[in-house]
Amino acid sequence: MGRKFIDCREVPSETHCSIAIAADSENELIEAAVQHAVAVHGHHDDEQLRGQLRQAIHEGTPPP
Repeated sequence: MGRKFIDCREVPSETHCSIAIAADSENELIEAAVQHAVAVHGHHDDEQLRGQLRQAIHEGTPPP
């Protein structure tokens, strides 16, 4: 099982967010990314958001 990440830089936003979140499991990564999306970007925690986040997952570690 390899490391997985989601990189906020891939999604245009008004805040120009540069956060990248990494974890060893997809579930852990999704939970952290949902918390970030809700707290920082004002999204609602729903299945649509979680589905979008699942599609944004990459294998490995984020680039610098």
